[in-house]
Amino acid sequence: MLPAEIIKKKRNGQELSEKEINDFILGYTQGSIPDYQMSALLMAIYFKGMTTQETLSLTKTMLHSGIVVDTSSIPGFKVDKHSTGGVGDKTSLILGPVVAACGVYVPMISGRGLGHTGGTLDKLESIPGFNTQQSLEKFISITQEIGTCFIGQTKDICPADKKIYALRDVTATVESLPLICASIMSKKIAEGIDGLVLDVKFGSGAFMKTTQDAITLAKNLMAIGQGYGKKVVAMITSMEQPLGRFAGNALEVFECVEIMKGRQFIGADGVDLYEDTRELSLRLSAEMIHLSGKTKNLDEAYKLASDALSSGRALKVFENMCGKQSGNLSLLPQAQFKHEVRALSSGYMSSMQVEKIGVAGLELKAGRAKTDDIIDPVSGVEFHKKIGHAVKSGDVIYTLHGNDKSLLEKAAELLQKTYEISATPLPTEKQHTLIKEVFYKV
Repeated sequence: MLPAEIIKKKRNGQELSEKEINDFILGYTQGSIPDYQMSALLMAIYFKGMTTQETLSLTKTMLHSGIVVDTSSIPGFKVDKHSTGGVGDKTSLILGPVVAACGVYVPMISGRGLGHTGGTLDKLESIPGFNTQQSLEKFISITQEIGTCFIGQTKDICPADKKIYALRDVTATVESLPLICASIMSKKIAEGIDGLVLDVKFGSGAFMKTTQDAITLAKNLMAIGQGYGKKVVAMITSMEQPLGRFAGNALEVFECVEIMKGRQFIGADGVDLYEDTRELSLRLSAEMIHLSGKTKNLDEAYKLASDALSSGRALKVFENMCGKQSGNLSLLPQAQFKHEVRALSSGYMSSMQVEKIGVAGLELKAGRAKTDDIIDPVSGVEFHKKIGHAVKSGDVIYTLHGNDKSLLEKAAELLQKTYEISATPLPTEKQHTLIKEVFYKV
């Protein structure tokens, strides 16, 4: 069938066969189908969706467009974590070293920023010299030696997904359930892991805006993973406010290193602005450790993770990993300029429009608005107030970091419209809850 006929069939809401999906996706990967036709199919999928069988066929096609990594030389259980993305979402940089320090192997094939959300590879590449483009042999060797390694997709791993992933980012087709499922699970299955912990986010800064949509996505992802014989756990977490103190690549690395050094950052409200990053990292780490069979229960796994963090063992793993991947943490860059966004009224922070905060980050070049955009590693946003915090007129809500004053001023205008202040404190039922639910079975 001609590509245009496949696009038309999906546009009209009909189910595509496995052969049609396979032929179209591989044709695009190999260059016989152009970007504009792939974009048209992505938009048709966005509006018309896919059946369970279509989603499985898409996952299978992406998975087998390349190789499945042979991790049999790495002893024991291999586990990874995947987040569906958010603003300031940096837990991978902590939990990889934490879980590795507990004796469980964490081979991580990570992604770049997608839409308004950040990417693990972009964060790590803000460390001068850090090489995320390791060979698969080196990837396995580093994981064997220190317990974890972070690399990007090689040309041999899910090349179909790699090409489509970049196109989704610039065609407004990111928030599609079947596209998200196939993209995530094809890469994770290709890693050769035994288990996967999913951090599925909901809220204004997530691709899934409601809790129910996040649960639906989680169950779909779990079904695919379990269908391939993987142990899968899904945690439903909030992206109704940014995670942690910073959003921005070098800034987020700095935050993670501070947490691994056991440090706090107490804000004006007497609250540690690193606490939510630390706690979510530990909770996800505990799920990963327990999934490996190393502990009898989650409480025991959480204690192991906490000990690995507080003792400095996780930091040592992270520093070793940076060294093995040619990164120099001592040269982590900093921005030349800062610009403050101050509250225009007094009261209590009642809500934050997190996706718009992420878009302001794109204005600062902290992410990519187009596939060929060059990221400024030092740019980003610092958060001084979170939901529920008391605010006085003139208090600093955000501090922008960057090397271009004009971009800081433009982003500041956007950020002034990203929060709401109420006259009275939030009632208990509306206060922010970081972790909503955990699923162990579909």
